[in-house]
Amino acid sequence: RSCNPPVGNLATGRTPVTLTTCGQNSTELYCFYPDQNLLHQVSHGCGQPRCTKCNANQPDNSHLPADMTDDFFANPISWWQSAQGVHREEIRLDFETEFYLTHVIAVFKSPRPAAMVLERSQDYGQTWRPYKYFSVNCTATFGLQDDLIEEGSMCTSRYSDAVPCTRGEVIYRALSPANKIEDPYSPEAQDLLKLTNLRLLLLKRHECPCHGSGLVEKPQRFAHYAIYDLIIRGSCFCNGHAEECELANRDKATHLTPGSVGSLRKPGSCVGVVHGKCVCRHNTAGDHCEKCAPLYNDQPWKPGDGKTGVPNECRKCRCHNHADSCHFDLSVWLASGKRSGGVCDNCKHNTEGHRCQRCKPGYFRDRGKPMSSTEVCKPCACQPMGSANATFSRSWRCHPKTGFCYCKPGVAGPNCDRCLMGYWGFGENGCRPCDCARDCDQHTGNCFNGLLFVLCVPSYDNEPFFNIPIGGRIPDLVQTPTNESEEEWKWDEHEQGFSALRHPEKCVCKEKVLGSVTDFCQMKYAYVIKARILSAHDKGTHAEVVVKVKKVLKSSKVKIARSNRSIYPESWTNRGCTCPILNPGTDYLIAGQEDSRTSKLLVNMNSLVKPWKAYLGKQVSDILRTGCK
Repeated sequence: RSCNPPVGNLATGRTPVTLTTCGQNSTELYCFYPDQNLLHQVSHGCGQPRCTKCNANQPDNSHLPADMTDDFFANPISWWQSAQGVHREEIRLDFETEFYLTHVIAVFKSPRPAAMVLERSQDYGQTWRPYKYFSVNCTATFGLQDDLIEEGSMCTSRYSDAVPCTRGEVIYRALSPANKIEDPYSPEAQDLLKLTNLRLLLLKRHECPCHGSGLVEKPQRFAHYAIYDLIIRGSCFCNGHAEECELANRDKATHLTPGSVGSLRKPGSCVGVVHGKCVCRHNTAGDHCEKCAPLYNDQPWKPGDGKTGVPNECRKCRCHNHADSCHFDLSVWLASGKRSGGVCDNCKHNTEGHRCQRCKPGYFRDRGKPMSSTEVCKPCACQPMGSANATFSRSWRCHPKTGFCYCKPGVAGPNCDRCLMGYWGFGENGCRPCDCARDCDQHTGNCFNGLLFVLCVPSYDNEPFFNIPIGGRIPDLVQTPTNESEEEWKWDEHEQGFSALRHPEKCVCKEKVLGSVTDFCQMKYAYVIKARILSAHDKGTHAEVVVKVKKVLKSSKVKIARSNRSIYPESWTNRGCTCPILNPGTDYLIAGQEDSRTSKLLVNMNSLVKPWKAYLGKQVSDILRTGCK
C-alpha cells in the first residue's frame, strides 16, 4: 500500500529569521497590558499597563525569534517581539529540504496585524507565492473579495480584528473545502502542499482598543509585534513511499537564502523534530523517494497512489546478478510493449547485453552453471595459429554458445588445433587440401587408402567457417549470435571433425531432376518428406545422416514421424563423397525408397533431393494427390 509519514510541527527545532528583534542594538523600554486583564476584565477596562525593558543580549530580558518555536507547553509565556515602531515585519522559516504543509497557527501576544500575508517558496526562497491574505478590509487592502462573502477567495478578514488584544490566533488550513485534493501525491497536490520556505509578512499594526485619551505611557512603547507561538503542521514529503523520516543531508543548506543557514538547531537533541529525509520503501530511493533504487528501474517510477492505496513499487531489473545498477530506457520500454524497460549498467563477470544475458566477446557460456553464476562465462581457448582473425563479427574469438573456435581454411577441432580430414600442413595459413582422392598424412601430405565421408557444399575460399563435428549438431549460420538456452553442440572425441565448407572439385554428383508427372510416378517413391540436415556419421561400411523431419507428404510401410531420425545414403562416388549432395543446416524435399525389413529410409542416385521451396512442395503434393494412381 502507499505510505504516509506522520504529521508533526515543522517549526519544532527550527529557528525563524526575522527582520528585527526587540533590544537587538540596545536596551529598549516597552509597555503592554497584562494578559489576565485583557482576557478576564475587558468590560471593566484594560487596567493599568505594565512597562519593562528588553535586551536581546540579556537572557532574562530577551524575546528572540527562537521563542516562537520552542515547546509552548514547557514555555507558555515565552515570545518573540519586534523592535519598536516597525510597521512592516517579516518572519521566515527556511527548511533544509522539501516538506508537506497541512496548516499554520500563529498565537499573537500583541494585537493581530490589520494586514498580513502568508507565503511559501518551493525553490529555497528564489520565488514566492501567497497562501493567504489577511486584512480587516480585503478589498481596500489587497483588491480581493473577502472569503466570508465569496467562498474560496484568497483573502479573509476572519483573523484580523484587534480584539482580543492578546492571544489572538491566525489560522491557515492548506486543505479546505475550497482546496479539494483526492490524491495527496498528484502534481496538483504537490503544487499546493509542498514547500521549502514559509514566510509571514506583517504589513500593518493594530492598536488595542484600550489605548485611549487617558493613556499615561508613550504610544510608541506599545508599537510592536509580538508572537507567543508559531506552529507549522506538516510532514516530510515522500511521494507515498515511506512512513518515517530521518535527518536530511545538511549539504542542502547551501540552497537556502542568506541568513537562513543553520536554522535547524540541534535536531538530534530536540524531541519532536520532523526530519526531511525519507526512509524509503517499495524499492525506491532519494531524500523524497523520488526515484527507483539502483537495481529497480525496470519500469517507470511513479508516486504511490494516495487515492486507491496502490503502492506503485519499483521493479527489479533482470541482470542475473551481474550488475549493481540499471537504468530505465524509454525506447526499450516501448519496444517491449511497456513490459520491461530496464538496461543493466556495467555488466560484470564477462557478461554483456541489456540484461547481462550473454557472454562478451572472447568468452562463451558454460552450460553447466546457472546464468547467475559469477563463472558462467569462460574464456575462449583457441589455438592462435589455427584460429581465424576475421569472423562473422570480428570481435568474436569463439562461438558464444559452445566455445568452438572459428578456424582458418582446412583447420579442425573445437580449439582449431589440427587439420581437417582431407587436409595437411597445419600452419599460419591454415591447412592445404590433400592432393588425393581420399585422406592424406596431415604432416607430409602423402595419400592414404580408405573412405572419406563428407557432405559436399559450395566453396567459400579464404573465409573462416564453422567446424562441424561428426555426430554433432549443424548450427544455423546467423549474423548475430545469442546466448539463449539451446542444446549445446556435442563433440565426440572418438571421431574426427570435417568441414561443412569444402572445395567443389572434391565432390561431383549427378543430381536427379524433377521431370514430368509420369517420370515422377514411375519411380514409385516409398516416402516423400521435407527435412533439415542436422548431422552425419561415417560408419566405415555405410553412411548415416540425421535429419529433422518437418513435413511428411507420403509414407509407406515405414512409419515416419515429425521428429529427428536417420536416413541412409547408398551411393558413393569415386571421390569418396556421398551423393546426392546434402548441405548441413538446409531444408530439402527428399523422395526415396525404404527398407521395410530394417525400417530404414534410403537415399541413392535415383532419389529426388532438392532444396525445399514452397512451390516445389505444392507441386509434388499435387502430383501425389492427383497424378499417381
